[in-house]
Amino acid sequence: MPGNKGVVYVKPGQVEVHATEYPTFELKDGPGVNPANVGRKTPHGAIVKCVATNVCGSDQHMVRGRTTAPAGLVLGHEITGEVVETGPDVEFIKVGDLCSVPFNISCGRCRNCKEGKTGICLHVNPDQPGSAYGYVDMGGWVGGQAEYVLVPYADWNLLKFPDRDQAMEKILDLAMLADIFPTGYHGCVTAGVTTGSTVYIAGAGPVGLAAATSALLLGAAAVIVGDLNEERLAQARRFGCETVDVSRGDPRDRIEQILGAPEVDCGVDAVGFEARGHGAEAQAERPAAVLNTLMEIVRAGGAVGIPGLYVTGDPGASDEAAKVGSLSIRLGLGWAKSLSFATGQCPVMRYHRRLMTAILHDRVSIAENVNATVIPLDRAPEGYQEFDRGAARKYVLDPHGLLADAA
Repeated sequence: MPGNKGVVYVKPGQVEVHATEYPTFELKDGPGVNPANVGRKTPHGAIVKCVATNVCGSDQHMVRGRTTAPAGLVLGHEITGEVVETGPDVEFIKVGDLCSVPFNISCGRCRNCKEGKTGICLHVNPDQPGSAYGYVDMGGWVGGQAEYVLVPYADWNLLKFPDRDQAMEKILDLAMLADIFPTGYHGCVTAGVTTGSTVYIAGAGPVGLAAATSALLLGAAAVIVGDLNEERLAQARRFGCETVDVSRGDPRDRIEQILGAPEVDCGVDAVGFEARGHGAEAQAERPAAVLNTLMEIVRAGGAVGIPGLYVTGDPGASDEAAKVGSLSIRLGLGWAKSLSFATGQCPVMRYHRRLMTAILHDRVSIAENVNATVIPLDRAPEGYQEFDRGAARKYVLDPHGLLADAA
């Protein structure tokens, strides 16, 4: 049996690469594992050798100490890898298959899964609907910023790439299918982006850039991306987006310069609960700022997609209400304008096969647009630090040295 190592959350601001247990077909006790899941058998699972595993902005919330994540939690939910072992109940996935792993773990059996709502599966997390690898309050499934990881319900969860050689040629693009690309796409779909739409996307981090890419793929006429970070805004401009530096003031003025009117058809929140203010308040945390701005600038009858993460527990929040997820949102404004809102985890399986096909047929270059940057697993702490400082990059960890040609 080979060894294993993974990226472990140590304390706020610190991750380390530790030796970890090689996965088995049983969920064992450990940091963050729900007691009701301890001892859970997974004969339906597969052990996956991680070929590519990404650092996500959602991971950064935990590493900054903005959640109740316990020390010792193995991180990572954006996984692409090769199946090296299958449980006795796995019928269709085979050893050697190269696959994308949706970040949301789902059973395929419950009511929500059968309705396509795989982000809120009822059977994988005893605490609440929905689960993910290596994430706080998500059932305790071990994270995949590691050499090897267990994937439960493998026949259901794994998306097999049709041709291994072709997949390895596009592996950095395909590595975005586990989370970031479907999440950005979901934000646009739920916001109603279509041919000829005008779209404002709040946030030029990787999910915001993925949303901008998705908006263009869906046929948007104008895609405007707002952020405080000029390096990230420059990345958005490289593939055809207009940009707004929100540190300079209200986005409405810049939107009017671009479109001739101070409003857009669709809005996407790719920032989440660590939002900052605009203009003079750009350095102050204002967790409701993005949502309120979107309600102001989206036209009456429009929609807002909210793939940005919001939590029910934020120990680092600036006020007591925000610590339990209560924000000062101008819901009356949204109501008066008859806006629609869509929140929650992206149901990755709703989109990932079609997005895979778009990648394989050269319809989109998501890795280039998000500036995918390969680093060895051992350099993960450095990647986390650079990402936290605002680097305009999407860090892809290479646990087995298989991505050298893709870098």
